[in-house]
Amino acid sequence: MATLSGVTYPVIPDPDTRISRSYGVFDLLGDGVAAPAVFVIASTGEIVWRHIGRDIADRPTPAEILGQLP
Repeated sequence: MATLSGVTYPVIPDPDTRISRSYGVFDLLGDGVAAPAVFVIASTGEIVWRHIGRDIADRPTPAEILGQLP
């Protein structure tokens, strides 16, 4: 578990790339690794927001992520 601005959330390791492949973010940049991506998933399992980076530095700010929480 990790915490961001008082919000606790799970961080899921993906050593075999199974999860990043299933979310469609593996090797998008042609570098053999998952693109930087953040998914906000509701308790129902629905993806309510996503940010998929266009390069290694393209990541949302904590405020942007927190603004998307249901």
